[in-house]
Amino acid sequence: MDILRKKLTEGFYGGKLENKTQEEILRALRLSPSYKKNVRKTLGALLKEGIILKDNAGRYGTPENMGAFKARVKANPQGYAFLIPEGKAERENDFFVPKKYLNGALDGDTVLAVPMRGTADEAKIIKIEERGKKIVIGVFQADRRAGYVIPDDSAFLSDIFVPYALSAGAEDGDKVVAEITSYPKDKAVGGKILEILGRDGEFSVEEEAIIRSYGYAERFPEYVETTAENAAAEKIEIADRRDLRNVLTITIDGVDTRDIDDAVSLEKINGNYRLGVHIADVSRYVKFNGCIDKEAYRRGTSVYFPDRVIPMLPKALSNGACSLNEGEDRYALSCFITFSAEGKRINYEICESVINSDRRMTYDEVTAILNGMNCCGASSEIADMLKQMEQLCLLLEDNRKRAGEVMLDVKEARIYVNEKGEIEIPDYERAVSHRIIEQFMVSANEAVAEFAEKHKVPFLYRVHEKPAPEKANLLYGFLRDLGINAKGDAENARPADYQKILKQVEEKPYAPIVNKVMLRSMQKARYCEENKGHFGLASGCYCHFTSPIRRYPDLFVHRVIKMILTGDAAGATAKYAPLAPSAAVDTSEKERQADSAERDVDDLYKVAYMQERLGEEFDAVVSGVVESGIFAELANTVEGFIRLDYLPADSYEYIAEKFLLKGSRHKFKIGDGLRVKVAGCDIGTRRVQFALA
Repeated sequence: MDILRKKLTEGFYGGKLENKTQEEILRALRLSPSYKKNVRKTLGALLKEGIILKDNAGRYGTPENMGAFKARVKANPQGYAFLIPEGKAERENDFFVPKKYLNGALDGDTVLAVPMRGTADEAKIIKIEERGKKIVIGVFQADRRAGYVIPDDSAFLSDIFVPYALSAGAEDGDKVVAEITSYPKDKAVGGKILEILGRDGEFSVEEEAIIRSYGYAERFPEYVETTAENAAAEKIEIADRRDLRNVLTITIDGVDTRDIDDAVSLEKINGNYRLGVHIADVSRYVKFNGCIDKEAYRRGTSVYFPDRVIPMLPKALSNGACSLNEGEDRYALSCFITFSAEGKRINYEICESVINSDRRMTYDEVTAILNGMNCCGASSEIADMLKQMEQLCLLLEDNRKRAGEVMLDVKEARIYVNEKGEIEIPDYERAVSHRIIEQFMVSANEAVAEFAEKHKVPFLYRVHEKPAPEKANLLYGFLRDLGINAKGDAENARPADYQKILKQVEEKPYAPIVNKVMLRSMQKARYCEENKGHFGLASGCYCHFTSPIRRYPDLFVHRVIKMILTGDAAGATAKYAPLAPSAAVDTSEKERQADSAERDVDDLYKVAYMQERLGEEFDAVVSGVVESGIFAELANTVEGFIRLDYLPADSYEYIAEKFLLKGSRHKFKIGDGLRVKVAGCDIGTRRVQFALA
């Protein structure tokens, strides 16, 4: 057998046996049919060890010869899937896998795949390396002797068979947490019930199910909590840090914010603005590769829901020692930026510091003060500084517009649970106080990114590449149909071209929809170890530096910057160069996952909110068009679907590239105004149904 194994291995890696079936291998080695059993057994052993691979046609070969690559499966409810190659971000060199070539793989699995011959972007899965999902949330359907869990995630393309003995007393219609125990070939996945969350369709149960389905847990391992508490108990020491405790400094956040990352200061010196952006020095408490750091990397980001936060760091740090609370000494990493009277950056300086915030302010309070009211008892000194901050903000906004910044005004849901436990979703509003903080944080992020690039250290940049030509072409086609004379080269889109489009439509009723369609045409921002610029900000160099309590990339950036400040750029290169590429991919994926979880929970709250308003009428705008109907959005961002049979009777044609549903007498196009009535709400599917009023 050892001789046969050697002969087979040499044959594959010498090229003699590549892409051959078992029968062809026997003939190529001039072996008699009596060797068939031994050849099959040896081939099986080589397959198991990963020395060779076998494709769906029964041909064997080396992984290199077959062009094999590792990837993660992202399945679609329709039965097909996409593969995200290892070390790549989603939608970066994805491969399409038809249903027949999934080979038993499920959503989230890590697989070995080979490109399909004759295609540029299709692949087939030849081996499942690791199963991705151990836990599945779904609804239990009881049978006489057993039952099935129907996954909430329709992309998980298998029900889970649960023997009665492993059902934990679950009843038909219970929402459950199931653990997968087996993957029998050509049968439903096997599993057992770990926990019963409650009855399917109940609001609190549905929210818990969504959060659990993403694997989020509010509690940290006990040893991580203890380590964080010990670190938080350390006394603040000035040492070699700059003492900024006497500098007038404030924080501006939402009324319910508990993890305060950033504080700001501003003073006028000889006609120039000296802006201070002071960011919590989380790296002072979270040691690289320690237990808190490993847990923070695993989480990647804090996740925000209307009624809770799943933090990246334990509360002893996120709400305590790291949070820049009013009247308390705090370690910070400060970035001072000097701007001219015209808002042009003159220089910047970064230093380790200790600050003491003079006032914790909310966005609403700052907006009120700038509107001439003093509803929160802020001192005249703070009020004067806020007015100067507004002046600088307007200058920075104007300069960014001139540079070509694409300032999209895309609505974001503001969902609150009031003291009575009622859901509130006010109409969208972006006040000047929000814009002040946005401009100041963007300025600091740019300065820090340029500082790192100048020192040629490994880094996590925040990159936003230009739109793909096919997406840009769709945008320009949509704009032409609206009668907008949009000029620009789809093959080489420029931020300034997009900005001119937004300027043309800013007073039009369809402006919000143009913003949304433009957003869809653009690539998604991500983290990258290479600086590729930021299209949306029209910035040549950008990073995330200002939120290390809630974003891991910012913590990575802080560590690198601090090593540069101590004169150890070479040490930073040796330490972080091997980690930056994988950290960029992993943190980008964690960000996308958090966005998806927040969106799902927001949708649930919106449905519950609208359920109390059945039969009421609202003004809306067509926000999406599909073959089966149209989507309409209210001013507070709630979106509902109007089915085709709820539209006026007509023979409709769906024209995808024009975002249009056209009949002989009626037509519905993205951006059209409507009056709608709330016709139905489904908690389980998180969908609102509208009808034309």
